[in-house]
Amino acid sequence: MLNWISKKLIGTKNGRTLKSFQPLVEEINHIEETLMSLSNEQLQQKTPEFRQRLKDGETLDDILPEAYAVVKNCCRRFAKEQRQVELGGNSVTWNMIPFDVQLIGGIALHKGFISEMATGEGKTLVATLPVYLNALAGQGVHVVTVNDYLASRDAEWMGELYRYMGLSVGCLQHAQRPDVRREQYDADITYGTNSEFGFDYLRDNGMATRKQEQVQRGHTYAIIDEVDSILIDEARTPLIISGPATVTTHQFDKFKPTVEALVRKQRSLCEDLVREAKQAVEAGDMEIAGRTFFKIKTAMPRNTELLKAMEDPEMRSAIDKAELALYQDQRKTELFALKEELYFSIEEKSQEADLSDMGRHALNPDDPEAFTIPDLVTINHDIDQDTSLSDEEKDKKKMESQELYDEASQRIHNISQLLKAYCVFEKDVHYVIQENKVQIVDEFTGRIMAGRRWSDGLHQAVEAKEGVTIEGETQTLATITIQNYFRLYDKLSGMTGTAETEANEFKDIYKLEVIMVPTNRPCLRDDFDDLIFKTQKEKYKAAVEDIKERHRTGQPVLVGTASVVASEIFSRMLQKENIQHSVLNAKFHESEAEIVARAGQKGAVTISTNMAGRGTDIKLGEGVAELGGLHVLGTERHESRRIDRQLRGRCARQGDQGSSQFFISFEDDLMRNFGDSRRMTTIMTKLGMEEDEGLCHPWLNRTVETAQKRVEGRNYQMRKHTLQYDDVMNQQRQVIYTYRNDILEAEDPRNDVYEMVEDGIRQETDLRLGEENPDMDGYVRWINSTMPLGLSLGDLENSKDPNLVADRVIEKMKKIYELKVNSELPEAVQSTERFILLNSIDRLWQEHLYAMDSLRTSISLRAHGQKDPLIEYKQEAYGMFEELMANIKRDILGNLFRSMSSLSAFEKFLNELPQNLVTDHYPGMAEQIEASKQTTQLAAAAKEEPEAKLPIRREQEKFGRNERVVIRRGNDTQTVKFKKADMLLNSGWILVGRAEDK
Repeated sequence: MLNWISKKLIGTKNGRTLKSFQPLVEEINHIEETLMSLSNEQLQQKTPEFRQRLKDGETLDDILPEAYAVVKNCCRRFAKEQRQVELGGNSVTWNMIPFDVQLIGGIALHKGFISEMATGEGKTLVATLPVYLNALAGQGVHVVTVNDYLASRDAEWMGELYRYMGLSVGCLQHAQRPDVRREQYDADITYGTNSEFGFDYLRDNGMATRKQEQVQRGHTYAIIDEVDSILIDEARTPLIISGPATVTTHQFDKFKPTVEALVRKQRSLCEDLVREAKQAVEAGDMEIAGRTFFKIKTAMPRNTELLKAMEDPEMRSAIDKAELALYQDQRKTELFALKEELYFSIEEKSQEADLSDMGRHALNPDDPEAFTIPDLVTINHDIDQDTSLSDEEKDKKKMESQELYDEASQRIHNISQLLKAYCVFEKDVHYVIQENKVQIVDEFTGRIMAGRRWSDGLHQAVEAKEGVTIEGETQTLATITIQNYFRLYDKLSGMTGTAETEANEFKDIYKLEVIMVPTNRPCLRDDFDDLIFKTQKEKYKAAVEDIKERHRTGQPVLVGTASVVASEIFSRMLQKENIQHSVLNAKFHESEAEIVARAGQKGAVTISTNMAGRGTDIKLGEGVAELGGLHVLGTERHESRRIDRQLRGRCARQGDQGSSQFFISFEDDLMRNFGDSRRMTTIMTKLGMEEDEGLCHPWLNRTVETAQKRVEGRNYQMRKHTLQYDDVMNQQRQVIYTYRNDILEAEDPRNDVYEMVEDGIRQETDLRLGEENPDMDGYVRWINSTMPLGLSLGDLENSKDPNLVADRVIEKMKKIYELKVNSELPEAVQSTERFILLNSIDRLWQEHLYAMDSLRTSISLRAHGQKDPLIEYKQEAYGMFEELMANIKRDILGNLFRSMSSLSAFEKFLNELPQNLVTDHYPGMAEQIEASKQTTQLAAAAKEEPEAKLPIRREQEKFGRNERVVIRRGNDTQTVKFKKADMLLNSGWILVGRAEDK
């Protein structure tokens, strides 16, 4: 009551904000009237005038009314002269002049708000106002769209206005060359998708080896179209640039037949359980029946008999009671016991699969322990306590234990991913097969996500399941979340038709507030209550009858489905009724704009998978308004209310007639997983629901909305959880990227080299000499094996202060290094130094990313020890990052004297060093001298021969991951598996070759 009174007296915050914009709107309109007297040339001169005023000290806010008036006046002139704009080969007449509500939306965007504007209200035109204003500053404005088509279309369409006013426009498209991309970023305004902007940032900061390779020039201001789709829906998945892994670890093709057999056994087990449940129902024991059906739900959530049972309100209630009883036990003893009676259990909500002991035995009856991970902590403790073993034998046993641990972990991981591929991920729902490849379908837009792959081996598991080519494993080279990328911008704003439901998340994560802009004309859409059916079959039948009746009258119908499968089912049912229709889903997305544009014509029936953010307005054909306008028929409620609202918003644009209604069933995923079955059952009983009858009541609508809010809350927590972990990585990423950019921008990287090398020497000095029992012998050996300084104990033993020792080593290192670089060309030295720095940073950073991924995967287990996984992750990550920085400095130091710009310079440097220093104090240098001479001779001989193009061959012998090889370090020789050898090669070990079979 108090809330209602306060709103009446002082209004809502949204209303007060809109009211504060009104004086600006009036000023813009007044100025625009005065501009009519100007010639075209005089209007175009406003752009250089504004730029000069900004240089003279005025702000963007100062010139906002004039700049917006110029844009509006330009649009008026275009409309008056009926200017033709070429869009994708078609000529379009300009007929747009901003309304007052569009001016309000443009003001909100400039001030850093999210403008919520209904579909058809002209958001594309609204963006031109703040884009033009902010582009005057000359620092670049980024306009972010949901796909390449819209980026290209808007850059052409709105670019007509920008270019007329003297601004340059760029457009990012997939697979553009770096030099082309740099030209697009150098423009005043750049259009592109969120992934193109994000991946360019990663390439610029994490992969570029020269300043000239970087394409972006800062992050000043961005406007995001369909902001909820990008900042909310897309934010679940981080942007990742991957490269081929050095070795392959997957065995999906090996385990596929075994897993298929296990899935068949589980299905057979479920058939037996179904018979038990039916017998319990006949005996009137609903408690046993409910528990048995819940067991089936745990084993196979999409079991046909289970779905039929859940159609019955009493049976559904019994299943829910059984589930509640099992989960109420904090220790969940009975629940775990129930899962152990299955081969594996499936958690559909979180899309997880877990193998039971019975399943492990079925997979490998001869060795049930094959799928049990060894307890490394206990094993290593026992090894350390064994006094009969030498240090070398202990290390060897620990290495063997680690190998067993890795093998078991890989087996379990491979099996788990295959089970998810078979039991959770469905063809034509989560993915489609095109060109012998598994293509992911975006669950929010229905589009194919070209080039995207599920991580952690899941994509390869699905490829194995479908029998297509299993592509090679990849490793992460650079990664960032959508949230952290867009938080780089100094100013951010966005526009969409549906942001209100996610207003809290926008404010919490991005510090963005939502402004709801009123429509230019009142919305005339009729939103009917949902029709709820027991089964999907009844729902489909009723929906087709409704379509058939509306089609008979000529009213166009847009059918919204949640999956490719559902769209094709409806298509086949309409074909049987001889109803002409169009289908728009992930398989036919190429015809998207054309199909959507025809959806408002008389008699049109259009089936679409998730209409969210299609970006093309549906205009009504002649005589359609009299028939009630476009009717939107939703066949399933989405997890997010926004997607449903976007579907409804496809009709009744700009004051048109229209209507919408959703047909749902208790078999829909949302209702099965998140619906309040008790409340539903009560309502169904009170209203007397019959077979083939759909219920329609506001109570049911509220129940469905409650389920959606529950899912939205869960998804928000998942995104926030992901961001909390990535915030840790983001701090580390900023440090590394700052290092890289400093190196790229430095004219002479010598200072950076010295800084890193000095730090490396000091930390090694403190490590070896800063203890109670300093190891001076080991320290001298380390110096002479790392740098050709030729130091002896006598040179350092007079000083016991580690700082003084480090100073002396650094001084001598610089002298020898200056001697080294004097043998080379200055330009070549700079290039080599920059390469040494970047190579060490990039290689070790990529290894660090892999280690952090592993930590992120395993850290959740700390919760069992009553510890907060996030706090534990932060602590572990800090220690790992400190180690990373130390390793980078150590690696740069190790490569400093082992890298030269040419062989001749290398030989010259070696010849200038005293020979006893080279051979006695720098092990391996003699071999390097001989090798360099032979290489130089070969290079000289090659110059005399004409160049021949030879096929690229792998220089290193290829080894299988589990193949045994021989490695050596000094006098120590060991035989290990190649995967272990690959990890040790950076720590002084040398790969000798393949181990001989015994």
